[in-house]
Amino acid sequence: MLTYLLRRLLLMIPTLLGITIVVFAVMALAPGGISAQSLVGGTDMNAQEKQALTEYYNKRYGLDQPAPLQYLRWLNNVSPIGFEVGEDGSIGKFSFTKGMDLGDSFTYGRPVAQILGERIPITLLLNVITIPIIYLLAIAIGVKAATDRGGSFDVSSGVIMLALWSIPTMLAGVLLLGFFANVQHWQWFPTAGISSRAAQDMAFMPHWGSLLDVGKLFLGIGLGTTLAVWLSRWDKRQLRTLVAAALGTATGIWMAASHPEFLWLNWIFLPLFGAVTIGGLAWMLYGPFRVTGLGIFGAILGTLIAVQLMGDGYIRGFLLDRIWHLVLPIVCLSYGGFAALSKLTRTSVLENLNSDYARTARAKGLGEQDVLWKHVFRNSLLPLITVAAGLLPALLGGSLIVENIFSINGMGQLAVEAVKSRDREMVLSITWISGFLTLIGYLIADFMYTLVDPRVTYD
Repeated sequence: MLTYLLRRLLLMIPTLLGITIVVFAVMALAPGGISAQSLVGGTDMNAQEKQALTEYYNKRYGLDQPAPLQYLRWLNNVSPIGFEVGEDGSIGKFSFTKGMDLGDSFTYGRPVAQILGERIPITLLLNVITIPIIYLLAIAIGVKAATDRGGSFDVSSGVIMLALWSIPTMLAGVLLLGFFANVQHWQWFPTAGISSRAAQDMAFMPHWGSLLDVGKLFLGIGLGTTLAVWLSRWDKRQLRTLVAAALGTATGIWMAASHPEFLWLNWIFLPLFGAVTIGGLAWMLYGPFRVTGLGIFGAILGTLIAVQLMGDGYIRGFLLDRIWHLVLPIVCLSYGGFAALSKLTRTSVLENLNSDYARTARAKGLGEQDVLWKHVFRNSLLPLITVAAGLLPALLGGSLIVENIFSINGMGQLAVEAVKSRDREMVLSITWISGFLTLIGYLIADFMYTLVDPRVTYD
């Protein structure tokens, strides 16, 4: 195994070189190419200033040299060992400790490493929250659908997952903003960014005007969750569905009444949607999903009622402000992912449930839950690990559509801006980092295969 890992690490070097060579060649061969004249052509400068800036770019990045030499110069800069380069672009002595230099951005006029240091944490925050949500929901729904093949849960979840997967991300983002962040509808969430400017001066944790308000909040959350969970555990299925549908209808009426304009469509659609959604959760036979779904609904409803009863003096703090801003982007990023992965999980589990080793385990007297979680589920993880190999570069790649819709300055938006402005140093740095993370992701996936399936070996 150690020999295999070392061989894979060594093979990363020519692979990364090939990736960066292709990207550099495409940028160099594009109409106009990358030259000092193209960089200073649109600037509002006099002739002397343009000439001085042109000479600086030529010396700093060797833009007046042939493309192969420019690439070798960039490769020397990003390599931790190589020739030292002075501020005027002169080549110095060879050094093993010169460090990496990603260069300066042509567009922003700042070091690329500094810009990446500002954008990467934003994209990481979005993905670190989104990815666990995607996998938890996908595994839970996929496993239950496979064990209930042809049943009501399998059919209904399949239809819902297919519908979610079919909704374009750009349409979902625009609809979320249009309804839940628009002053003409329910202005429940902000329209842009991941935090407000005022939150920078707030304390980290929220503050309330009095202890009574804090008591109201905890009472609302606790009472709402307790009552909803109690309702979900009623044995009489039709009765609990009727009560839950009534609660959903009342919630829909509350939403319609809070709309600034009186629209008959809201008074018809929202109560009906609430009744179907909450009633459908109560009708569900699978206990964990029913209890969890109604419990979350009860907690949210209790929180909203408690907030309405609070007095003045509430300050949400930096933490809640950040969470408040992240709700809509997280929803927009996650719904398509868990919809697709849940179908993949269902297919994988279903295939292994009907395999020979699963039938043998049942014949030995193992219970169905032991067969599912100790044998079938472990082998069903292989397709999920394959998909997870691409998650590591996605952590830094960002989502261009979501970041543009919600005006989030992440890596996805930065990459597109760099390509449009032909910011060579930025494009090559992003490509190098993304390629390295992709190769590391595949290496981790290969290692995870050996942990999940003992039959996989690389000796």
